[in-house]
Amino acid sequence: MAHTPGTTPAAGELDGQLAPDKGRRRVGTASTGGTQARIRTLAPAVVLDGTSMQIIEQLQQDGRRSYAAIGKAVGLSEAAVRQRVQRLLEAGVMQIVAVTDPLTLGFGRQCMIGIKCGGDPASVANDLAGMEEIDYVVMIAGSFDLLIEVVCEDDDHLLEILSRVRTVPSVTSTETFVYLKLRKQTYSWGTR
Repeated sequence: MAHTPGTTPAAGELDGQLAPDKGRRRVGTASTGGTQARIRTLAPAVVLDGTSMQIIEQLQQDGRRSYAAIGKAVGLSEAAVRQRVQRLLEAGVMQIVAVTDPLTLGFGRQCMIGIKCGGDPASVANDLAGMEEIDYVVMIAGSFDLLIEVVCEDDDHLLEILSRVRTVPSVTSTETFVYLKLRKQTYSWGTR
Protein backbone atom coordinates (compact mmCIF):
# COMPACT_ATOMS: atom_id res chain seq x y z
CA MET A 1 0.00 0.00 0.00
CA ALA A 2 1.45 3.39 -0.95
CA HIS A 3 1.09 6.68 0.83
CA THR A 4 1.48 10.25 -0.33
CA PRO A 5 4.81 11.96 0.49
CA GLY A 6 4.34 14.71 3.05
CA THR A 7 1.59 12.84 4.89
CA THR A 8 1.84 10.57 7.87
CA PRO A 9 1.25 6.92 6.90
CA ALA A 10 -1.54 4.99 8.57
CA ALA A 11 -0.72 2.39 11.20
CA GLY A 12 0.69 -0.76 9.62
CA GLU A 13 0.87 0.85 6.18
CA LEU A 14 4.63 0.40 5.96
CA ASP A 15 4.64 -3.29 6.91
CA GLY A 16 6.35 -2.70 10.24
CA GLN A 17 9.59 -1.27 8.82
CA LEU A 18 8.42 2.26 9.50
CA ALA A 19 5.78 2.77 12.13
CA PRO A 20 3.96 6.05 12.74
CA ASP A 21 5.00 7.85 15.89
CA LYS A 22 3.08 10.33 17.95
CA GLY A 23 5.04 12.87 15.97
CA ARG A 24 8.35 14.41 16.84
CA ARG A 25 9.59 15.08 13.30
CA ARG A 26 7.39 15.80 10.31
CA VAL A 27 8.66 16.29 6.80
CA GLY A 28 6.63 17.71 3.96
CA THR A 29 6.90 19.82 0.87
CA ALA A 30 5.58 23.24 0.00
CA SER A 31 5.47 24.94 -3.34
CA THR A 32 5.99 28.67 -3.71
CA GLY A 33 6.73 30.56 -6.87
CA GLY A 34 7.18 27.38 -8.90
CA THR A 35 9.93 26.06 -6.61
CA GLN A 36 9.26 23.11 -4.35
CA ALA A 37 10.94 23.30 -0.94
CA ARG A 38 11.11 20.74 1.85
CA ILE A 39 9.63 22.06 5.07
CA ARG A 40 10.54 20.15 8.20
CA THR A 41 9.41 20.65 11.76
CA LEU A 42 11.10 18.87 14.62
CA ALA A 43 8.88 15.85 15.15
CA PRO A 44 9.53 12.36 13.63
CA ALA A 45 6.53 10.96 11.83
CA VAL A 46 8.00 7.46 11.77
CA VAL A 47 9.93 5.13 14.03
CA LEU A 48 12.68 3.16 12.30
CA ASP A 49 13.60 -0.42 13.09
CA GLY A 50 17.25 -1.48 13.37
CA THR A 51 17.42 -2.78 9.79
CA SER A 52 16.11 0.47 8.32
CA MET A 53 18.66 2.41 10.38
CA GLN A 54 21.44 0.15 9.05
CA ILE A 55 20.25 0.77 5.48
CA ILE A 56 20.34 4.53 6.06
CA GLU A 57 23.85 4.31 7.51
CA GLN A 58 25.00 2.27 4.49
CA LEU A 59 23.65 4.96 2.15
CA GLN A 60 25.18 7.76 4.21
CA GLN A 61 28.57 6.13 3.71
CA ASP A 62 27.99 5.73 -0.05
CA GLY A 63 24.78 6.92 -1.68
CA ARG A 64 25.60 4.88 -4.79
CA ARG A 65 26.04 1.58 -2.94
CA SER A 66 24.07 -1.17 -4.68
CA TYR A 67 20.99 -2.71 -3.10
CA ALA A 68 22.74 -6.10 -3.33
CA ALA A 69 25.74 -4.81 -1.32
CA ILE A 70 23.45 -3.18 1.26
CA GLY A 71 21.42 -6.39 1.48
CA LYS A 72 24.55 -8.41 2.18
CA ALA A 73 25.57 -5.96 4.94
CA VAL A 74 22.16 -5.91 6.65
CA GLY A 75 20.98 -9.47 5.98
CA LEU A 76 18.21 -8.81 3.45
CA SER A 77 17.63 -9.63 -0.21
CA GLU A 78 18.25 -7.00 -2.86
CA ALA A 79 14.48 -6.73 -3.47
CA ALA A 80 13.75 -6.22 0.25
CA VAL A 81 16.36 -3.45 0.45
CA ARG A 82 14.92 -1.77 -2.66
CA GLN A 83 11.44 -1.87 -1.09
CA ARG A 84 12.64 -0.43 2.21
CA VAL A 85 14.63 2.35 0.52
CA GLN A 86 11.56 3.30 -1.52
CA ARG A 87 9.45 3.45 1.64
CA LEU A 88 12.08 5.56 3.43
CA LEU A 89 12.11 7.98 0.48
CA GLU A 90 8.31 8.16 0.28
CA ALA A 91 8.03 8.73 4.04
CA GLY A 92 10.44 11.68 3.78
CA VAL A 93 12.92 10.03 6.14
CA MET A 94 15.79 10.53 3.68
CA GLN A 95 16.76 11.78 0.24
CA ILE A 96 19.43 10.43 -2.05
CA VAL A 97 21.11 13.34 -3.82
CA ALA A 98 24.42 14.33 -5.40
CA VAL A 99 26.27 16.74 -3.11
CA THR A 100 28.33 19.11 -5.23
CA ASP A 101 31.13 21.56 -4.60
CA PRO A 102 29.62 24.97 -5.47
CA LEU A 103 33.03 26.49 -6.28
CA THR A 104 33.70 23.97 -9.06
CA LEU A 105 30.27 24.72 -10.54
CA GLY A 106 30.88 28.47 -10.80
CA PHE A 107 29.27 29.59 -7.53
CA GLY A 108 32.06 31.63 -5.99
CA ARG A 109 30.15 33.10 -3.06
CA GLN A 110 28.42 31.26 -0.22
CA CYS A 111 27.06 32.82 2.93
CA MET A 112 24.64 32.55 5.81
CA ILE A 113 22.25 35.45 6.29
CA GLY A 114 20.67 36.17 9.66
CA ILE A 115 17.22 37.72 9.33
CA LYS A 116 15.12 39.66 11.87
CA CYS A 117 11.38 39.78 11.28
CA GLY A 118 8.77 42.27 12.44
CA GLY A 119 5.94 39.83 11.84
CA ASP A 120 5.42 36.10 11.57
CA PRO A 121 8.80 34.36 10.91
CA ALA A 122 7.02 31.29 9.48
CA SER A 123 5.45 33.40 6.73
CA VAL A 124 8.83 34.96 5.89
CA ALA A 125 10.46 31.49 5.92
CA ASN A 126 7.86 30.22 3.43
CA ASP A 127 8.48 33.19 1.11
CA LEU A 128 12.27 32.71 1.28
CA ALA A 129 12.02 28.95 0.68
CA GLY A 130 10.67 29.77 -2.78
CA MET A 131 13.85 31.58 -3.85
CA GLU A 132 16.04 29.31 -5.97
CA GLU A 133 19.40 30.61 -4.68
CA ILE A 134 18.46 29.93 -1.05
CA ASP A 135 19.23 26.32 -0.19
CA TYR A 136 18.59 26.35 3.56
CA VAL A 137 15.96 28.16 5.62
CA VAL A 138 15.65 27.58 9.36
CA MET A 139 13.69 29.32 12.12
CA ILE A 140 15.95 29.82 15.14
CA ALA A 141 16.13 31.13 18.69
CA GLY A 142 18.57 33.93 19.46
CA SER A 143 19.24 37.36 18.04
CA PHE A 144 17.84 36.41 14.61
CA ASP A 145 14.48 34.90 13.72
CA LEU A 146 15.74 33.04 10.65
CA LEU A 147 18.98 31.83 9.11
CA ILE A 148 19.27 31.21 5.40
CA GLU A 149 22.13 29.83 3.35
CA VAL A 150 22.77 31.35 -0.07
CA VAL A 151 24.90 30.02 -2.92
CA CYS A 152 25.56 32.57 -5.66
CA GLU A 153 27.93 33.32 -8.52
CA ASP A 154 29.64 36.45 -7.18
CA ASP A 155 29.18 39.54 -5.01
CA ASP A 156 26.89 41.23 -7.57
CA HIS A 157 24.63 38.19 -7.49
CA LEU A 158 24.72 38.27 -3.66
CA LEU A 159 23.67 41.94 -3.67
CA GLU A 160 20.76 41.13 -5.97
CA ILE A 161 19.64 38.29 -3.66
CA LEU A 162 19.97 40.51 -0.57
CA SER A 163 17.78 43.12 -2.26
CA ARG A 164 15.08 40.51 -2.87
CA VAL A 165 15.35 39.15 0.68
CA ARG A 166 15.03 42.64 2.17
CA THR A 167 11.84 43.31 0.21
CA VAL A 168 10.02 40.29 1.67
CA PRO A 169 7.21 41.63 3.90
CA SER A 170 8.11 41.64 7.65
CA VAL A 171 11.90 41.47 7.10
CA THR A 172 13.29 44.28 9.25
CA SER A 173 17.05 43.62 9.00
CA THR A 174 19.67 41.21 7.70
CA GLU A 175 23.25 40.39 8.58
CA THR A 176 25.44 38.51 6.12
CA PHE A 177 28.13 36.01 7.14
CA VAL A 178 30.33 35.31 4.11
CA TYR A 179 32.06 31.91 4.00
CA LEU A 180 35.83 32.33 3.62
CA LYS A 181 36.87 28.66 3.75
CA LEU A 182 34.91 25.46 4.28
CA ARG A 183 36.64 23.18 6.78
CA LYS A 184 34.00 20.48 7.24
CA GLN A 185 30.69 19.49 5.72
CA THR A 186 29.23 16.08 6.38
CA TYR A 187 25.90 14.32 6.16
CA SER A 188 26.96 11.13 7.94
CA TRP A 189 25.56 11.71 11.43
CA GLY A 190 24.10 8.21 11.43
CA THR A 191 20.84 7.23 13.04
CA ARG A 192 19.71 7.23 16.64
